[in-house]
Amino acid sequence: MSGPHLVSALVERWPVAGAFTIARGAKTHVDVIVCTVAGDGCEGRGEGTAIYYHGETAEGCAQAIRDYAASAGPLDRLRLQAEMPRGAARNALDCALWDWESKRAGQPVWALAGLDRPVPLPTAFTISVADPARMEEDARAACSRGFRLLKCKLMGEGDVARIAAVREGAPDARLIVDANESWDELDLVAQARSLADLGVEMIEQPVRHGHEARLAGLSPPVPFCADESCQDRADLPQLADFPAINIKLDKAGGLTEALALRAEGQARGHRIMVGCMLGTSLGIAPAFLAAQGAEWVDLDGALLLAEDRPGALVMRDGLLWPGSLWG
Repeated sequence: MSGPHLVSALVERWPVAGAFTIARGAKTHVDVIVCTVAGDGCEGRGEGTAIYYHGETAEGCAQAIRDYAASAGPLDRLRLQAEMPRGAARNALDCALWDWESKRAGQPVWALAGLDRPVPLPTAFTISVADPARMEEDARAACSRGFRLLKCKLMGEGDVARIAAVREGAPDARLIVDANESWDELDLVAQARSLADLGVEMIEQPVRHGHEARLAGLSPPVPFCADESCQDRADLPQLADFPAINIKLDKAGGLTEALALRAEGQARGHRIMVGCMLGTSLGIAPAFLAAQGAEWVDLDGALLLAEDRPGALVMRDGLLWPGSLWG
């Protein structure tokens, strides 16, 4: 019995439904890396989305997978962790290998990983940063679709007015916000207090990566959550001032590291959020397993696209249900 080999590492472009807008700009499409491996009569697929703020590109990630596979011989998921750096390329290959192992063993990935059978999850739905009136309208529309948790993208100036408008449009929704590193020049505790008064329960990445010391000694009324500051387990020693961490498979470099990061983060006392980049359900399905039991789940990356793959995850009755296309 031989190990799997790389069949292909390709880039696919998928359109966004409308536009996805954060403090760093807007996107009308996403390019994803799709990795396929095969061996012993079985085939596995995985998907990654390049971390653009790390300088990754989809084609660069695809080429990195090809280069690694050309020199690695039969592919091995555990060896991959030591031989390839974290990021979207390793995520796509790691998830493809999990899928292959699942097919070869005739067991679902959750069973191979020693996890409980996954259950439907309430996922956040992202409200792109815009003027308050538009965000209010988008929040009302999301609630009408059954979403009970909204994640609002912010940009610094005017954020309190934006969240006040969202609260008008979604009076009963749970709210979390993502500052995307845009609050470096603001009074962090005062800003957090104003949003807490509007029912916000968590604030993601208020300061720039590398400026984590700004949080030392602060006592905000709602927890700050590390996103850009938290990639994998190597970052945890620097995150003592973040009560929560956001785990994303593209940052961590795959489901293997994401599960290890979740376990070590919990052991250190961090509250857990599991998020995602834009991408299809092929990329979201592995994160769905990592998100089981998380306090905050933000897996709407495929729901924000104009279309998705067959067998996609499904939003029903306010919950995200697993699909059939992976693992």
